[in-house]
Amino acid sequence: MNDLLPQDFVRKMKKMLGEKFDLFMNSYDEARYYGIRVNTLKIAVGQFKNVSPFELRPIPWVQEGFYIAEDARPGKHPYYHAGLYYIQEPSAMAPVELLDVQKNDRVLDLCAAPGGKSTQIAAKLAGTGYLVTNDNNADRTKALAKNMELYGVRNAVVLNALPEEIARTFKHSFDKILIDAPCSGEGMFRKDEDMIKQWEKHSVEKCVLMQRDILKTAASLLAPGGRIVYSTCTFSPEENEAMIAEFLERNPAFRVDPISASYGFATGQGEWIRDIPNGEGEKFAESTIQAVQGTGRLWPHLIEGEGHFLAVLVHDGSDVAVKELVAQDRDKTDKRAKGAELKTKLTNEERELLQQFLRDHIVSELPGRAVRYGQHVYLSPVEDERLSGLKVVRPGFFIGTLKKNRFEPSHPLATALHPQEVVRRIDLQSSTDEAVRYLKGETLSIPVERVQLANEKVAAKGYALICIDGYSVGWGKWIDGMLKNEYPAGWRWT
Repeated sequence: MNDLLPQDFVRKMKKMLGEKFDLFMNSYDEARYYGIRVNTLKIAVGQFKNVSPFELRPIPWVQEGFYIAEDARPGKHPYYHAGLYYIQEPSAMAPVELLDVQKNDRVLDLCAAPGGKSTQIAAKLAGTGYLVTNDNNADRTKALAKNMELYGVRNAVVLNALPEEIARTFKHSFDKILIDAPCSGEGMFRKDEDMIKQWEKHSVEKCVLMQRDILKTAASLLAPGGRIVYSTCTFSPEENEAMIAEFLERNPAFRVDPISASYGFATGQGEWIRDIPNGEGEKFAESTIQAVQGTGRLWPHLIEGEGHFLAVLVHDGSDVAVKELVAQDRDKTDKRAKGAELKTKLTNEERELLQQFLRDHIVSELPGRAVRYGQHVYLSPVEDERLSGLKVVRPGFFIGTLKKNRFEPSHPLATALHPQEVVRRIDLQSSTDEAVRYLKGETLSIPVERVQLANEKVAAKGYALICIDGYSVGWGKWIDGMLKNEYPAGWRWT
């Protein structure tokens, strides 16, 4: 593969790495690593180990992550369609681990598509707090929204907005912000040869301008005392240590929270930015150069994964005026959420159709307040004012569509539900051809005794949650021994 690498890149890395250059270059002759991350919104790690169809080897920096063989083909198993795991490059799992997401946090994933890190954040929130996941590329938000839905996320909003647009209504609102910044992509050369072809088009200078603007806006979105994780998949110090150094000099309320040199992670390289000018064209202060030593680098010759840069930025919480403003705002938010039923956009008739469906089919209480966008109904974790003026892809958990005199449940509602939350379910087994036939959209013959009911008052006829080995994948309508398939065409097994 070394022959494919741009010569300008090779010369740059040789100058940067010195005696370690040969070790680095040798990594391109090694096979890349493959990984999956267990989706704990649907299955516990221990349970997945017991049912995994693949041989698993732990990824040391993430409890839910595992290496799998190159020929495992995890996308071709029914468990993938059940959302039990996300296929993810091992190094890419590290940024969210450093974000230190806690239950009830309000989290922003600013450059989120296709959504791997957002699903990781959502699993850590475990249905509490909320996640705003955003990408400014409209085409990429399609995959982002689908991944939120496939992995059963109930407390997320999906946006297609510029960071400064989000800041208009979410100023100082987030406890944690992830910036997986657009970059020149040098760390992905081994994973994706197309990145090599794109390298010269994605100039470092162009990426630096975007990164600088994103970090500046992120500071205004973070609540006092909050935490930002900035990550790239490039080796370029201009996009990494220099970008963090510039941010620190412009934002004295922030500090770098040092990343532990565990798992083969290396420290940042402050020495590499001594001759790089800051945004004002001047040299960085010595204290700033020392501070960026606390950032982290994942090198492909030191770990089993691709190249990444990581920085954890923590706000000192010193702005008392902003603190009071945020506290007041959150108090208002909580009161608005409690009064949500009175402020729903649904008419009384529409609300009754929704409530009737929920009474007839769901035994648990679903969080969020009902809002209607067109004929689609969502349960939103944020108040309407937050989304005003923004391009909203999903205002919350998409639960269904209002049709004439009825409410039709959505596929995302099914994928997010657990078997014990419904009145009617049918289990299919991954060991038979039934599961794949369902995922292909076929009608199945299912005897009445296989329709599991919450109690004796429930009729077998009607919407049933379809599960594979006990994990939800979609809806079906059972009537007189036949299961009408409700699995969406765009999601089907191909």
